[in-house]
Amino acid sequence: MYRTHNCNSLRKTDIGKDVTLAGWVHVSRDHGGVIFIDLRDREGITQVVFRPEENAQLAKEAHGLRSEDVIQVSGKVAARVPGTENSKLATGDVELIPSELKILNRADDLPFPIDAEIHNEDLRLTYRYYDLRRPELSRNLRVRHRAAKATRDFLDSQGYIEIETPILSKSTPEGAPRFSRPESAGTGKVLRPASSTAAVQTAASGRRVEKYFQIAKCFRDEDLRADRQPEFTQIDIEASFVTPDDIFKLTEGMLAAVFKAARNVDIKTHRSIG
Repeated sequence: MYRTHNCNSLRKTDIGKDVTLAGWVHVSRDHGGVIFIDLRDREGITQVVFRPEENAQLAKEAHGLRSEDVIQVSGKVAARVPGTENSKLATGDVELIPSELKILNRADDLPFPIDAEIHNEDLRLTYRYYDLRRPELSRNLRVRHRAAKATRDFLDSQGYIEIETPILSKSTPEGAPRFSRPESAGTGKVLRPASSTAAVQTAASGRRVEKYFQIAKCFRDEDLRADRQPEFTQIDIEASFVTPDDIFKLTEGMLAAVFKAARNVDIKTHRSIG
C-alpha cells in the first residue's frame, strides 16, 4: 500500500496517528535547515516537516527534493505550531512529522512553475503533460468528468441507452477528409471520420433500440479559426415515438442535471420530466 490517506484528508482528529502519504512535491522551503514540503495529490496538499534535530538523515535527504519529485512519506500527524496554521488549506491545522522517506521518482527541471500563469502559449502546449497538472486545468478535467457522468446518468434514468460507434468508417458526405487514413497498404481504400449517427442508425433499424444517445467525438472539416478547433465532442440523442416537446423536456432536464453536477447551479426549467 502506497498510502493510508490522501493529501486532503488529515485533520485535528488525526493528531498522533501514524500515516503514510504519497504524492508530488508541490513546494519545498528551507527555513534554516528545517525543510517544509507541501505534498500534493489530486485531492489536496499536506505539509510535511523535516527537522534535523529529530532525524538528521531524513532532513538531509529532503534538502535535495525538487518540485514534482514523487515521494512516499510515513510518520506521525502533529498539530502545527500555534500561529502557523493555514486557514486556506483543509489540512492547515496539522502537519506530518516523517520517520521514513522514499523517493519514488525524480523529476527533471520544469520548463515552467506548475502553480504559475503561463503566458508563452507555445511553451505551454509543448509541455502539455505538465500544463495539465496546473490547478485550473485539473479542475477543468473534473468538471468535464462530472458533466459527462451527469449526462449519462440522466439519460439512463429516462430510458435511453448509450451506443458507441466507430470514428473511422467508409467515407460519408459528412465525413472529414482532412483526417482520412489509408485502410491498408496497397488497397487504395480510405477510411474517414463518418457521421456520428450513421452507424448507430443502421444498428437501430427496426427500432429495437428506440431511444439512444452517444457522447461522440466529431471532426471539423473546414479551415481553423481563432474560435474553432479541429475536433470537438457533442451529445447525440435520437428517439422513436416522440414529439418536439418531449425532446425539449428531455434537453432541459439534462442541462439542469449537468449544471447541478458540474457547477452546483440550479437551473429553472419550463417543462418537467414526467
